[in-house]
Amino acid sequence: MLASIPSQYILIGSTVVVVCMGIMMMLVRAKSAKRPANAKKIIIPPFAMSTGALMFIFPYFRVSWDHILMSVLIGVICSILLIKTSKFHIIGEDVYLKPSKAFFFVLLGLLTFRTIAKIYLGGTFHLGELGGLFWILAFSMILPWRLAMLWQFKKLQKKLQLV
Repeated sequence: MLASIPSQYILIGSTVVVVCMGIMMMLVRAKSAKRPANAKKIIIPPFAMSTGALMFIFPYFRVSWDHILMSVLIGVICSILLIKTSKFHIIGEDVYLKPSKAFFFVLLGLLTFRTIAKIYLGGTFHLGELGGLFWILAFSMILPWRLAMLWQFKKLQKKLQLV
């Protein structure tokens, strides 16, 4: 079925889906800042996303080791921006995620970067490889970000228990 759809339509469709997911993430982030944080909410996204690694069972999505390394490196570098814009604070006896205006711009920048890279690399890699590369990049970005958030959350939680 996918083979019969021209690749430019798949590229456009997947880009629209990613932009919608980014907007949804911004809305979820804004809503989550209104409720106390907990470890489960912080750590579930990387666990849920890890199931996407099953795509690599199929040869269509496999990428070379040097491309894996490059995607991981870019993902970790991008995670630094997310780590810098994700801060927690204590309100009463709870820990909350502090809303950051910079987060919107960082996420918008990452979505723009992804879209431009996808268009630029679309002629070099086939669609499956490109999907695999972007999954690796996204997972390499989300995992360190969420681990840093968990560490920061636990540190504030200990501070609350001492008070």
